[in-house]
Amino acid sequence: MPHFDLVKLIEAVGLLGVAAIVFAESGILIGFFLPGDSLLFTAGFLASQGFLNIWWLIVLAALAAILGDSTGYSFGARVGRRLFEREQSRFFKRQYLEQAEAFFLRHGGKAILLARFIPIVRTGTPIIAGIGRMPYRRFLAFNVVGGILWGCGVPLAGYFLGQAIPNIDRYLLPIVLLIIVVSIAPSAIHLWRENGSAIIAAIRRRLARAPEPEQ
Repeated sequence: MPHFDLVKLIEAVGLLGVAAIVFAESGILIGFFLPGDSLLFTAGFLASQGFLNIWWLIVLAALAAILGDSTGYSFGARVGRRLFEREQSRFFKRQYLEQAEAFFLRHGGKAILLARFIPIVRTGTPIIAGIGRMPYRRFLAFNVVGGILWGCGVPLAGYFLGQAIPNIDRYLLPIVLLIIVVSIAPSAIHLWRENGSAIIAAIRRRLARAPEPEQ
C-alpha cells in the first residue's frame, strides 16, 4: 500500500480507526492482510506533524494489540481446538494438536513476543497458542509485553523521525517500503531455509516439462 494511501486512510479513520485496524490485524484471522507496522509508523509520523495525538495513539495501539491477541487466543481455545478433536479429519489431525501443545509448552513465551513483529505470523500465533492450550496467564504476560513494545515502539519511531528529519515526508515511501521488507524478511528466510531445496527442485521439474520453443 503506497504511503500516500496510508496517510489518506489514517486521516479518514482517525485514532479509533487505527486502533480498529490494529485489533483486526492482531486477533482476527481474516485481518492478516491489513497493514500493521507501516500503518503505525505512518500514524506516528502524522502525529509528529500535529495531525494525531501521539500519547493517545500509543495507548490505543498497544491496547488494541493486546486485546486483539487475546481475542485470537480465545478463538483458538474455544473454536479452533474443536476442529482438531474431530475424528478422521483430513486437515486438522490430532497429531498437529499435540505438536502445538508441545511447542507452546516449551517456546510459547518467545513465540508470542517475537511474532508480534512479524506480519501474518502476528495474526496466527495467538490463535495457535489458544489451540495448543498455552496457559493463559503466561500468554497474557508475554502478550502485554509484546503489545506495548510493538504498539508503542513503532509509532514512536515514526514520531521521532518525523521530528528529527526535515521534510521526512519526501522519504516516507522508501521508509515504509523498508519497514515492510524488514518485517517480512525473517519469515521469507525461514521459509527458504526449510523449503529452498524443494522449491528449486519443483522449478527444475517444471522447466524440464516445458515444451521446446518452435523454430
